Amino acid sequence: MAVKLDRSILNKDRVEVTVPEYNTPAPVTDVQAVTVTNPQIQSRFPTNAVALPSKGLIYDPNSALARGLVEMKFMTAREENILTTESYITHGIVIDKFLESMIVAPKFNYDELLVGDKDALIIASRIYGYGEIYSVELTSPSGRKQKIDVDLTQLEHKELDESQITVGQNRFVYEFTNRLGEYALEFKLLTVGDNKKIDEKLKKFRVAGSPDKQITTRLEQMILSVNGNSDPNFVKLFIENEFMALDSRRFREHVAKLTPGVNMEIEAVDEVTGEPFRGIVTVGSDFFWPDIRV
Repeated sequence: MAVKLDRSILNKDRVEVTVPEYNTPAPVTDVQAVTVTNPQIQSRFPTNAVALPSKGLIYDPNSALARGLVEMKFMTAREENILTTESYITHGIVIDKFLESMIVAPKFNYDELLVGDKDALIIASRIYGYGEIYSVELTSPSGRKQKIDVDLTQLEHKELDESQITVGQNRFVYEFTNRLGEYALEFKLLTVGDNKKIDEKLKKFRVAGSPDKQITTRLEQMILSVNGNSDPNFVKLFIENEFMALDSRRFREHVAKLTPGVNMEIEAVDEVTGEPFRGIVTVGSDFFWPDIRV
């Protein structure tokens, strides 16, 4: 399923929304009057509804995100100001501030947003700002670097496997056995808020001159309990002393497979051999900053 951009505006009185299939963004001519946060400004700008890869299935039923759609406006010079604000860039919050400005409805706690759903909103925002074509540089099997124009609307959503979830709950179970015994790990998919906590902990480690604890810190934020024991200290000790490297890798692969998001893999053709190959679209510094000078 390609990135879905629904030209209809969200019906804020409905709880359930049927998401139609669209592969291209709505035309800019679809304009709706919207009241901007600033009370001194009344503006009109085009908006569009973006389908979340999670389909809203594991959010709390009372959360606005459970509808599986987020209404976003098209980028203006105001958002370009945000993207070039030095303090936001320095503190690593520029994309979050940008998305918060782009989101029109519904109102929700931004920290509750799943990381994979956030990625879909980033892609949609780029389409609404500078169009669907994004040029990337890939290295072909023959070793040649070549430019590829990617149509962002054709990137596929990796959606949740509904057979693996309990609707309304961001809780999953992973079971495995090793030489030490049998284990059942209850875990969650990471949210924007979780990533903020992880970043804060990693920053403290760097300031203290401690070794990089990227993997264990993320696991501690993700794993809710081990064999029914949810004590954070018990979970931490398990991760550091009993979670064998092979088991940890298999668990992380399982989580990555389960996590909804945007599949950034594309097909290309080697310009030297003519053979097809697959590459990854990386979001570089020019994703929101095209080579434009004023």
